[in-house]
Amino acid sequence: MPSNFKLPTRFGRSGFGGCYAPETLMTPLLELEEAFVAAMGDPEFLHALNSELHDFVGRPTALTSAPRLAEAVGLENLYLKREDQCLTGAHKINNAIAQVLLAKRMGKKEIIAETGAGQHGVATATACARLGLNCTVYMGEVDMERQQLNVFRMRMLGAKVEAVESGQGTLKEAVNAALRAWAARCDVAHYVLGSALGPHPFPTIVRTFQTVIGDEAREQILKRHGSLPDAVIACVGGGSNSSGLIKPFLNDSLRRVVVEAGGHGTQLGEHAARIGGGRIGVLHGCRTFLLQNEVGHTAETASVSAGLDYPAIGPELAAWFDDGLIDVWRASDDEALAAAQELCALEGILPALESSHALARLRDLARDGARTVLLGLSGRGDKDSPTYRSRLEI
Repeated sequence: MPSNFKLPTRFGRSGFGGCYAPETLMTPLLELEEAFVAAMGDPEFLHALNSELHDFVGRPTALTSAPRLAEAVGLENLYLKREDQCLTGAHKINNAIAQVLLAKRMGKKEIIAETGAGQHGVATATACARLGLNCTVYMGEVDMERQQLNVFRMRMLGAKVEAVESGQGTLKEAVNAALRAWAARCDVAHYVLGSALGPHPFPTIVRTFQTVIGDEAREQILKRHGSLPDAVIACVGGGSNSSGLIKPFLNDSLRRVVVEAGGHGTQLGEHAARIGGGRIGVLHGCRTFLLQNEVGHTAETASVSAGLDYPAIGPELAAWFDDGLIDVWRASDDEALAAAQELCALEGILPALESSHALARLRDLARDGARTVLLGLSGRGDKDSPTYRSRLEI
C-alpha cells in the first residue's frame, strides 16, 4: 500500500479497511484523497456544499416524534430522523451531491456510479443533472426488475443505466462493473461510490459526507427532548446511512445498534447478515466482515431489500463492532415487512424496506430497557410499493 496517503487507511484495533486496489486505480485514489482533503479545508467548497444541501436537497430534515408507534412497541419516546424527506427520497443525495461537487472541482467531466435499490443511482443522476455532468449508473438486472420505478427516474434525469447480468445481478456485481469502468476512464471520470465501503479513501469520504445526518439529529433531539436518547438505531447494508447517523454519538453514553438483513433463513445464501454470519475477508478493495463459503469465495446473499443485499459491511462499521462500540442485530424479510406496515398504519409514514429492518427491532430495545430511541429513517417506501403489494396481505 502506498505510504503517501494523508489520511488513516485503517479502522480499529484489527485494521479493517485498507486499499486493496489494482495498480491502475492507485493514482486516481491518491488524487481523490488529495482533492478531498483540500476541499474539506476550503471555505468556498464547504459553502457551496452547504448551500446545495440546504437549498437543493432540503436540509435540515425533520426529527419527527412517533408516539403511536412508540406506545405499540413499548417505548416512551420514539424519534425518526427523516431522511425520506430529502429531495430524492433517501439519504443517498447527501453524499452524491458532495462527491459530484468534488468531481467538478477536480475537473472531471463524467460520473460513474453503482446502485442496488436505485436510490444512490437516482441521487447521483439528480446531482449530475443539477451540476451538469454526464452520468452512467451500473445496476444488477435483478435489482432493475424489482426497482423499475427508480430505473425510470434515473433515465428521466438523463443518466445512462447499464444492466449488469453477471452473478446474482445485484449490488455486488454492480460495484464490480462500476470499478472496471472507472479504471478504464479515470482520467476523465469520477466514481461516486454510494456506500461507506470500497478502497481508501471512499469509506472516509462517504461517511464524512453523510455525518450531516447525525450532526443534525444530535442537535435536534437535545433541543426537542432535552437530553440524548437511550439508543440510536439504523439499518445497515454497506453503511452510509448508519455510519452517518451514529458517528456523532460515538462518544456518548448510549446504546448504538445497526440492523442487517436477515433474509428468509439462517443458512449461507439465505440472508445478508455479515456479522455472525460472515468472517474477515477482502471485497471491493477493503478488509471487513464478509459472507464467504467454505473455500473463501464470496457467498450469495438474499434480502427482500435491494439496498441491504450486499455480502460485506463497511470497514469502519466492522471496526466499531469489533471495538465494542455498536451492537449488530438482524431482522428477517417478514419482520421488516410487518414493521413497515405497522409504521404506515400507526404514523402515516411509508418507509423504505431498508429502514424497516431497524423498525423491526424497536421492541427488542424496549425489552432491553430503552425508553427513548432515535431511529434513522433512511428513505421512503415508494420504490418498494410493488414488493409491499406482492408480499403483504392487505
